[in-house]
Amino acid sequence: MDTQKKPCLKCLLRELDEEAYMKQLHRYIVQLDPDVKTAQQVYEKRLELCKACDYLEAGTCLACGCYVELRAAVKKNRCPYRHWEK
Repeated sequence: MDTQKKPCLKCLLRELDEEAYMKQLHRYIVQLDPDVKTAQQVYEKRLELCKACDYLEAGTCLACGCYVELRAAVKKNRCPYRHWEK
């Protein structure tokens, strides 16, 4: 018998526990279409730049409200302050 709690597919993110939320976030990024997804090296560089930014707080960009890991994972997305272009 599987006693592990599985996340509800119809739940809001705020209704998930932290571990389930992180798994869902990671699953979304992994499953992005390769034509849409940022190259891994570029993705890591984007996150590195976000980590150095004063607008980053708890994984959220306070400048635009996005979750930086999601925004950085899509190659067409841009930083609102153009930090990724440096």
